[in-house]
Amino acid sequence: MNPVQNPNIKAVFFDIDGTLISLKTRVIPESTQKAIKNLREQGIKVIVATGRSINDLDHIKHIEFDGFLTFNGGYCMTIDGQVMFKQAIHPDDIMNLIHYSENSAVSFSLMYEDKVRISHKSPQVIELYTHVNLPVPPLYDKETLDVDNVLQVNVFIDPENEGSFMQEVMPNSLSSRWTTLFADVNPGGISKQKGVKFFCDHFNIDVSETMAFGDGGNDISMLKFVKIGVAMGNAGDNVKEVADFVTEEVDNHGVEAALVHFGLLS
Repeated sequence: MNPVQNPNIKAVFFDIDGTLISLKTRVIPESTQKAIKNLREQGIKVIVATGRSINDLDHIKHIEFDGFLTFNGGYCMTIDGQVMFKQAIHPDDIMNLIHYSENSAVSFSLMYEDKVRISHKSPQVIELYTHVNLPVPPLYDKETLDVDNVLQVNVFIDPENEGSFMQEVMPNSLSSRWTTLFADVNPGGISKQKGVKFFCDHFNIDVSETMAFGDGGNDISMLKFVKIGVAMGNAGDNVKEVADFVTEEVDNHGVEAALVHFGLLS
C-alpha cells in the first residue's frame, strides 16, 4: 500500500494496552518506540490516552511523551506535572455501588489520584492485575472510605448486564470497556474524546491536526473525534468499524505501519 499525503498532523494520541504495549509480550515493540521518538523529533506532540491511573504508567516511563490523558479523560496532566483537568465520579454513585456489592457478587476497583482499592480479591480482579502486569491492590476500608475523590471504577460485570447495572446503580456515570472482563466507569460526560479536546486547547492545536491509535471500546470516542483514527489489527470489530484506517496488530509493528502509510514516517 502506497503512503498517502502527509496530513499535517501536530498531535498523536496513543492508547496503552493492546496499542503501545503488547498484551502477549507485555512490552512496547522496538519499532513503536522508535516511531514515537521520530514523531517528537519532528515537533509532533505525542500523548498517552489510557484508562489506566496516572500512577500505573511505569511500563512506559522510559519513553518521552508530551502529556498523559488518564482515567479515560478524567485526569489530564502535562509532562511537567501540570494537572489540566480532574473530575471525580459522583459520590452517590460510589455509595450505590458499595451498597449494591453488599448484596451481590460483583467485584470492583476504586481508582484515585494516588491509590487503588478493591472490593474483593476475586479471580476476576486477580486476572485483571495479572493482565496489565500490576500488583493486586489492597482492599478498601469501609470505615475510612473516601467516596468524594474516586476518578474511575472498574466493575467486573458481564457486558449483557452492563446497561441495566449502570442505569440502576451508577446513573450519573458512563461505562466503556476494552475487555469482556470488566467495564471502566467514569464520570458522566468524561471520555477520551473530551481528554483529546483538553490537550488540543492546551497546545493550541486544531482537532483537524490530530491522529489517534486504539484497540478497545473506550477508544471509540477518541478515534471518531480525531482527524485520523487508527484501529490496531487486534482491535475489536466495533473499534475497527469507526476507524479511518485499520493497521497491523501491535505485535506486527502496527503503529509504525500506519505512520508510514500516512506519510508521518518514511
